Amino acid sequence: MSAKPTTYASYKAYYEKLIKHLMTYNEKHKAFREQNKNIPFRFDIPKNTITTLSGQVRELFKKESNLLRLTAPFFIFGDIHGQFSDLVRFLEMTGIPTGKNTQNVKRFIFNGDIVDRGDCSIECLTMLFCLKFCFPNDVFILRGNHECSQINKLYGFQTECNERYKSDGNQIWKELNTTLHLLPICCTINNDIFCTHGGIPKDTLSSLDDINKINRNMNIPDSGLLCDLTWSDPKTHKEKWMDNDRGISHTFNQTALNQFMRKHNLSLVCRAHQMVSEGFKFFGGNKLVTVFSAPNYCGSMGNNGAVMVINSNLEGSFIILKPVKK
Repeated sequence: MSAKPTTYASYKAYYEKLIKHLMTYNEKHKAFREQNKNIPFRFDIPKNTITTLSGQVRELFKKESNLLRLTAPFFIFGDIHGQFSDLVRFLEMTGIPTGKNTQNVKRFIFNGDIVDRGDCSIECLTMLFCLKFCFPNDVFILRGNHECSQINKLYGFQTECNERYKSDGNQIWKELNTTLHLLPICCTINNDIFCTHGGIPKDTLSSLDDINKINRNMNIPDSGLLCDLTWSDPKTHKEKWMDNDRGISHTFNQTALNQFMRKHNLSLVCRAHQMVSEGFKFFGGNKLVTVFSAPNYCGSMGNNGAVMVINSNLEGSFIILKPVKK
């Protein structure tokens, strides 16, 4: 686009073109890999584009509560972790939102861990932020434990920003984390399905609306409600709660899960946070499901990736991506 956008309509048109460009990644990647075997393929996303976009969607996130109350249908993504090629493959299968309330409406929940690990966190954020700007009522992005500057300075995102933007890299990394720290924490779908990145909290909630009392605009602390919602894991053990092998938060068993769901009148907890070999895995008598959307995680795990589909009747199914050899 030759002229710089100045209005909402011109920005929307610009970002819709950018979405189409980003969707060509795998086609361009294939040609690039034939000549460059060991160099990650990345689009040239200008500093001004990513920082302007970040600031614009930050204003949208500020208006959203910690706990979003949403209505089906939805595609629910788990961890993406900078694996942009696989994100594009999924979006080719799901389709892109149109913003129109049609029978075949496309609506998305991205359940955290967008950045780190993979080579293309910038592309992943650019795509999700463009989708959020263009279709704010159809695209919702929740916070994972890696959407935290204390974590993503260690696991690849800060390094990627510095590699790509040189002397401006640290500034851009800080700018993007200013936005990531404002992502909503969790959501309900039809007040029946509870989505969060990690798992259920150890702290007793009188109501799920207590989550709205959290100050989310910070690094994720080492304990407490925000920590558990982004870090905790289900595990089979006798005690309701045990220390997590991750060294942070807790694990919870089926009894703790059942009590949480009865108290808040839920039928399903949908979370991410853990690599599972089939791309999804049920726990606790099918009352909790882990969804992981990064196939062949870190280029070596050989796992499937999955996206969960929740239709308007709250019936669930899965889209599966097999790993691609690299």
